[in-house]
Amino acid sequence: MSVYPHAHFLFSAAAAKQFPADSGAEVAIVGRSNAGKSSAINAITARRSLARTSKTPGRTRLLNFFELAPDARLIDLPGYGYASGPRTERAGWADLIEGLAPRQSLRGLMLVVDARRGILPGDQQLMDWAQRIDQPVHVLFSKCDQLKRTESQKLLQQALPLLQGRGSAQLFSAHTGVGLQQARAQLDAWLEKESPGSTRE
Repeated sequence: MSVYPHAHFLFSAAAAKQFPADSGAEVAIVGRSNAGKSSAINAITARRSLARTSKTPGRTRLLNFFELAPDARLIDLPGYGYASGPRTERAGWADLIEGLAPRQSLRGLMLVVDARRGILPGDQQLMDWAQRIDQPVHVLFSKCDQLKRTESQKLLQQALPLLQGRGSAQLFSAHTGVGLQQARAQLDAWLEKESPGSTRE
């Protein structure tokens, strides 16, 4: 199982025209502000500070591209659900995200959801968008170590009807390592596909 020992930050994009060439494979990691996206990236790649973590919601304002291996990228999207920054800037974030829709290299979205809050309307809207552009979604219920076992299992059961066959879900904790191997396996499966036309899981 790869832990991406050569993972590194490529650059931040403020406009779709700044995206890297549409080649290879890439996976976007998305979620509400402060859901634990940066911590998930660092845990999955086994790099303590690859992505900057912050307790301040709305810290990520650009699309950050990371190269995990040649022609294999991870994209950290701005968190949604927190009105940080001027209105024009927030509108620009939407344009940035929409710029990913036509990319042939995009293979799937990892949706980070705070397990203590569950799937909220903003998360459902994100899943609707992913379905519209024909992209699979894998939900990481982050911070699951802060729930009791029965609460975690109930959370997964409640998620199934919300996903409606649009994706899969798992428990995850960047702090304790719960679900880490499963998350890496899903990421590897997407990045190792030879073409966007490959059968999706």
